[in-house]
Amino acid sequence: MAKDIILTPQGLKELKAKIEHLQTERRKEVAERIKEAREFGDITENSEYDDAKNEQAMLERQIAELEDKLRGAQVIDEKAVT
Repeated sequence: MAKDIILTPQGLKELKAKIEHLQTERRKEVAERIKEAREFGDITENSEYDDAKNEQAMLERQIAELEDKLRGAQVIDEKAVT
């Protein structure tokens, strides 16, 4: 579990938007790259396929890390801090 992260309401909104972008648009882009790489034929010696699969793994790790941060996020009012 991630350490508690303190966010402003705006920071929370931005974090959620980033996760949404990665889960929708970026996943589609990576899936398309994998599909195109498969069309080259044999995937055992296909560097484009390997690159796309590695990109997919990194993307999924990034999503998981951001979701973990979101779960541990504590939202504070900016005015209360100053």
